[in-house]
Amino acid sequence: MNPPVGESRKRLFVLDTNVLMHDPTALFRFAEHDLFLPMVVLEELDHHKKGMSEVASNVRQASRFLDSIVKGRRKAEIDAGLPIPSFASGESGKTTTGRIFFQTRSMIGHLPEHLPGNTPDHSILAAALALQEKMPEHHVVLVSKDINLRIKAALVGVPSEDYHSDQVLDDVDLLYSGAESLPEDFWEHHGKEMESWQESGHTFYRVTGPAIESWYPNQCLYMEGDTAFEALVRRKEADHAVIELAEDYRTAKRAVWGIRARNREQNFALNMLMDPEIDFVTLLGAAGTGKTLLALAAGLAQVLDKNLYKEIVMTRVTVPVGEDIGFLPGTEEEKMTPWMGALMDNLEVLTQTEGGDWGRAATVDLLRSRIRIHSLNFMRGRTFLNKYIIIDEAQNLTAKQMKTLITRAGPGTKVVCLGNVAQIDTPYLTETTSGLTYVVDRFKPWRHSGHITLLRGERSRLADFASDAL
Repeated sequence: MNPPVGESRKRLFVLDTNVLMHDPTALFRFAEHDLFLPMVVLEELDHHKKGMSEVASNVRQASRFLDSIVKGRRKAEIDAGLPIPSFASGESGKTTTGRIFFQTRSMIGHLPEHLPGNTPDHSILAAALALQEKMPEHHVVLVSKDINLRIKAALVGVPSEDYHSDQVLDDVDLLYSGAESLPEDFWEHHGKEMESWQESGHTFYRVTGPAIESWYPNQCLYMEGDTAFEALVRRKEADHAVIELAEDYRTAKRAVWGIRARNREQNFALNMLMDPEIDFVTLLGAAGTGKTLLALAAGLAQVLDKNLYKEIVMTRVTVPVGEDIGFLPGTEEEKMTPWMGALMDNLEVLTQTEGGDWGRAATVDLLRSRIRIHSLNFMRGRTFLNKYIIIDEAQNLTAKQMKTLITRAGPGTKVVCLGNVAQIDTPYLTETTSGLTYVVDRFKPWRHSGHITLLRGERSRLADFASDAL
């Protein structure tokens, strides 16, 4: 939110309510610039403070921040603007050069006549128009996550912006894919001092060269053509990197709970899902790329066959795509059942056993006894020990919700996040601000995490054509 080139005036940001609902720390993220809070914003915060939702929690936190700024201040000090503490940097004793102004007098008279009704949005626009007249030394900018309000602001001559401080990347195309194609001459430049060895049935290479500078731990490397090669970066040092040949899960012999990888990205995904040294795995991909099926198959193999984990815990955010179906009867797991259609669909694939209907029913009962379905609403304060946690539809989570979930992991627990950032249903959340994008970007340097973006759909020719044509 830096001022444009040639803009010498100090910027004054008028905050909309939804910015504080989305990120309470937005108060401290405008550096040296000034903030203005219309009175209607405080009213809307008061209306949304009750409840156990994420929005209500953010509103209460924003109110506490505002109280700490205003506490003990006289009316004259508030009118002159209060210095904003730099809580965002953790230095609560220091202050920034920016100040926060509150609306202390009516500004409704500046509302254009062609804006019908007296809505909160129009009150915010009226305040912004009044500030343009009363504070000409400032460049007044409205900050809102409401697209319609930004359109209205443009129509009445008020510059507006989206809130970008929580944006992980400038463009989702810059998101780490987890895989890198090696050039054909890779071994010519990186194989001169190469060492190779085998350990516990796995083949390792120690390579040096310029390419390793851009690698991350557990990044997937591949080479196409006659010399097909697939490997994962296991360790990266200052002058060399250790890579390991990837296991081939495409063959029936290496099938995971009856599931074989159908393409290169799925093979890399199974390599990370089946590795107990990788505690955190993120799988991105469009519908039909096999995210849930691979995660479930790897989980069942490690829970029932290898006994690495006690059980599978599956959860997802409950955001309806259409109209909400209202309250649901039953226990927590029964209430979550409509949201877990993906789990049931994939269990049908994983339970195609011999023995007819009776054998299949017995297998389903066995699997369900080792799979727990939990709601996100009851995760806070819990600790999961030796569990295999699958977070489905993770693109609908905010960065704060994602942190709350991942920090529930106790010793011996593995967390797998699945999602498609092109299908976000949560209001005010975008591809670049999604919690899934946030964790992919933040976890990529950690040696116990892995990420891969699945590219090819493997459902049917009908689904593949629909994905391309519709």
